[in-house]
Amino acid sequence: MPTTLTERPAPTAAPRPGTAPRRRTRVLALPEARWAAAATLLFLTALPLQLTGAPAWAWGPLYALAYATGGWEPAWAGLQALREKTLDVDLLMIVAALGAAAVGQVMDGALLIVIFATSGALEALATARTADSVRGLLDLAPATATRLLDDGTEESVPTEELAVGDTVLIRPGERIGADGRVLDGASEVDQATITGEPLPVAKQPGDEVFAGTLNGTGALRVKVDRDASDSVIARIVAMVEEASETKAPTQLFIEKVEQRYSIGMVIATLAVFAVPLALGAAFTGSLLRAMTFMIVASPCAVVLATMPPLLSAIANAGRHGVLVKSAVVMERLGQVDAVALDKTGTLTEGTPRVTDIHPLPGSGLTEDRLLALAAGAEHPSEHPLARAVVDAARTRGLALAAAEDFDSVPGVGVTAAVDGRIVAVGAPERLLGGTSRPEAGGGRSGAASAAVAELEERGRTAVLVEADGVPVGVLGIADRLRPDAAPTVSALTALTGRAPTLLTGDNPRAAAAVAAEVGIAEVRAGLLPQGKVAAVREQETAGRKVLVIGDGVNDAPALAAAHTGIAMGRAGSDLALETADAVIVRDELATVPAVVALSRRARGFVVQNLVIASVFISVLVVWDLVATLPLPLGVLGHEGSTVIVGLNGLRLLREAAWTKARGQACG
Repeated sequence: MPTTLTERPAPTAAPRPGTAPRRRTRVLALPEARWAAAATLLFLTALPLQLTGAPAWAWGPLYALAYATGGWEPAWAGLQALREKTLDVDLLMIVAALGAAAVGQVMDGALLIVIFATSGALEALATARTADSVRGLLDLAPATATRLLDDGTEESVPTEELAVGDTVLIRPGERIGADGRVLDGASEVDQATITGEPLPVAKQPGDEVFAGTLNGTGALRVKVDRDASDSVIARIVAMVEEASETKAPTQLFIEKVEQRYSIGMVIATLAVFAVPLALGAAFTGSLLRAMTFMIVASPCAVVLATMPPLLSAIANAGRHGVLVKSAVVMERLGQVDAVALDKTGTLTEGTPRVTDIHPLPGSGLTEDRLLALAAGAEHPSEHPLARAVVDAARTRGLALAAAEDFDSVPGVGVTAAVDGRIVAVGAPERLLGGTSRPEAGGGRSGAASAAVAELEERGRTAVLVEADGVPVGVLGIADRLRPDAAPTVSALTALTGRAPTLLTGDNPRAAAAVAAEVGIAEVRAGLLPQGKVAAVREQETAGRKVLVIGDGVNDAPALAAAHTGIAMGRAGSDLALETADAVIVRDELATVPAVVALSRRARGFVVQNLVIASVFISVLVVWDLVATLPLPLGVLGHEGSTVIVGLNGLRLLREAAWTKARGQACG
């Protein structure tokens, strides 16, 4: 009896395939976060008391505690750096805050301490979350495996105890516990965690399988080829950690200049105090002049001139679905001059779709009737290709006959009685090879082979449909390209001056088809994670600053090794999301060139602000050295320059800033 196809309810708590269980460090478990929270709370308690005219004894101790809780860690770090004969910015910020307090600007100094402590806490949290994801990746491999003994009995053992040469049984639906080769059995394995391939891969005796990948509907006997410590999953962990540790330390441009500037400022401040004192000037006057000099020449003014444009750009990007994790990342995004893109889940949606429906000549079937027969047979199956066929029928609103006598053979396909006919849907090479009466098809086997070859040449996965043992049609299935993929590639090419590279673990034919559609010439396919890292480092060695965009566990090492890494947010694995420097929250690929252009605008604003701050500092310093600059006027001039550059940087918060950046990216 015909039934109208309805959507199957999705499982409510099913984990995303290939995703490691979440292990998240609690924010307040980090000492840096606890100290920053305490300093912030004390500051927010003291500030209203001061502003409402409460006596100093009410808010003064609270500010003092804010200085102590938020400042002791950076002060200690600065002193340790000083022991190694380097002047750390942490120590200079503490000195600037104490100097502000010494001249009566207690609230300003406390605010500087709170900002600095919060920044340190966020950095510690990002580091901890990355470590969480790296550790969680190991959970992709099961804790235990079924080892087969020589006498044919089974025993359950921890996967870390498996040795090279052991034989393990992988039941349907289980995760594979070790890298090895199939000895017996047939199944289809979802190995997206390793290669990024969107479809399960058929496995037969002699084929390689990887730890952490998900077995399909068949049972496999696998001979272990590698120790657990040398599995592909373990090597991904090692590569992410190694890339994170060896990646050059990043600093804002101004922080690089600040080291020399700060040393010069300290020496100059001491000279401003000591020289007049040695020439007979009064101690109080010399100290006041030196303190004024330190305030007006303080590096914190330059730092504050740098941060507002970058922070405003981060906030603006966040409103449009791009999470940039730090000011350093926002600055680095504008420096990229080469791009490497993953395919599955990045350029494509990561979900197979029916793209072609070809009834064979003489079959007497329309496209809808062919699709209805195939979907009716596939409806009981949970295979991704089957879901693609069923979804295509659902989209067309087709009514399907109920399937009876359903049977599924891993690596071959399904067979079922549909509307009085025996319908088989599956791999062309298996079904055509097994067609019992090819002559009954009136030459349709040859037509089917030609249709299959044409689809595969275009990068499609071909699925053959037979009715009563005779080929009646061929379906083409492919991972659908994101609508904004081609414009994004074009915009990135214009921004960087070179076309992006496609790095994928998928097969060369599918990769070439996608690359041709989006306008990418350089394609590297069939790559394992280490291959992607090697490709990125090759470009980095050539002097390029590479932006990598990906979404999977297999992309994480390349994201960590790149100059800058961006992960797709919705489909992205936890490891990719934590390893990347930025995340496209809504998977809108077109926001990538826009955020790169916004970063370049922010860097332009930084240059403007540095010029403004430099002019103010120069005028105030010369005034203080040549004449007598009143301390309140020096503080006013210093704070005034900070306000001006801050307001200038805040211009990047406007919607027009994003619109202009997007226009620059597209133009």
